[in-house]
Amino acid sequence: MRFGCHLPVFGPAATRHTLLGFARRMEALGYDSLWASDHVVFPYTIASRYPYSATGDFPLPRTANFLEPLTALALVAGATERVSLGTTVLVLPHRHPVLAAKMLATLDHLAPGRVILGAGVGWMREEIELLGAPYDRRGAWSDEAIRIMRACWAGERVEFKGQFYSFPPFAAVPRPVQGTLPIWIGGHTPRALRRVAELGDGWHAAFAGAAEMKKGLAELGEACRKAGRDLKSMTLSVRMGLGARQPADELVAEIRALAELGVSHVILESRIRDLEDMTEIYERFARDVRPRV
Repeated sequence: MRFGCHLPVFGPAATRHTLLGFARRMEALGYDSLWASDHVVFPYTIASRYPYSATGDFPLPRTANFLEPLTALALVAGATERVSLGTTVLVLPHRHPVLAAKMLATLDHLAPGRVILGAGVGWMREEIELLGAPYDRRGAWSDEAIRIMRACWAGERVEFKGQFYSFPPFAAVPRPVQGTLPIWIGGHTPRALRRVAELGDGWHAAFAGAAEMKKGLAELGEACRKAGRDLKSMTLSVRMGLGARQPADELVAEIRALAELGVSHVILESRIRDLEDMTEIYERFARDVRPRV
């Protein structure tokens, strides 16, 4: 089992000092990856339901710091040597796919072979529409965006003709050092799981317990069968909340249950207060939980 940490990319702790101090300490502790989530703007009026809380209310104030994830990961890349760098998740409709491909390839060029693209279609209509993508067609738009990004990474001469974008031949260099990037696709809906099977290298589930993962894997297995893919070839990862005082036995049991289902990478997300508080939480996990799983 590999373990990653969500970086302090939002709120008062989203500073150079905290970001670099946390990244360096997590690498020293032996964590395998560091991750950043994605918002570009916070509209003052949000009617869209936030999918990860019981109330559906977006949890951050509109004026909260929220660092652009690829920029934040570039800073972290320069301060680390080993850890993988990922997005959890990059909302595809937030960016032109050619520009996103270029930024990701540049990051991988500067941090060779360390970049993982966690990708999703997003949930906030107001933000997606403000940035210019069609919210009601964001699934089809994102499918095309993934194909465009893979084309950009595949060779020096790129051309594409699609439903939303068509381009004459152009060059897109540098390319990722391994010729492409792993794409772990987020989401739990049937359409999201079909996207994993048809276009992804893995499934990146958010805040899913073992029971939910078991149900989703049955659906993903069927989607893989229809797409001619082997479920066992997929990387299974879960973004999981890490409570400041969560009992070690409880965490061990949860992670073992996920491992039994084939999950191989867990991204931990704790509260974000300050560097000392976050460091203490992740040091405790590295000491009391990781050796037991």
